[in-house]
Amino acid sequence: MKKFLFGLIVGVCLVPALVLLYIRLGYVPVATSAGPLPFERRLAHMALEAKITKEAPKQAPMAASEANLIAGAKVYRENCAGCHGLPGQPQSPVAKGMFPLPPKLVEGEGVTDDPVGQNYWIATYGIRLTGMPAFMGTLTDEQIWQVSLLLANANKLPAPAGKLLSQP
Repeated sequence: MKKFLFGLIVGVCLVPALVLLYIRLGYVPVATSAGPLPFERRLAHMALEAKITKEAPKQAPMAASEANLIAGAKVYRENCAGCHGLPGQPQSPVAKGMFPLPPKLVEGEGVTDDPVGQNYWIATYGIRLTGMPAFMGTLTDEQIWQVSLLLANANKLPAPAGKLLSQP
């Protein structure tokens, strides 16, 4: 029994001490060009999904009308395109240097099938350690909803909104 308790105590103390030593000696990859830590993506996605599922609004307070999608396209061009890009155009040098790489949202990389409330939550509160800023306080609620509706409908935009996004 004593050996078991000794082993348990050593294990409980040794593992955190080794992790701390790994961090303090500079072995943790922190550069944007470095790969993710083991389980980093899984844990980050698990936490993000749980938080968004818990807090994101279930439906938009406005319709995905042509006027709202055009307004969303204008806001997107001014505030989002620098990192997330525009249709058919390469990502900016800033975006290429980010980790993780920002998804090309208007080209449908994983957002057209997301609930509009999820896009709203992400744009409002941002995502820590990803470069995704919080737009709460910068944009109005109406503007954030318009961009969220635009992203949720990026694969079926009316011609005026699509044209606005396609301009260089």
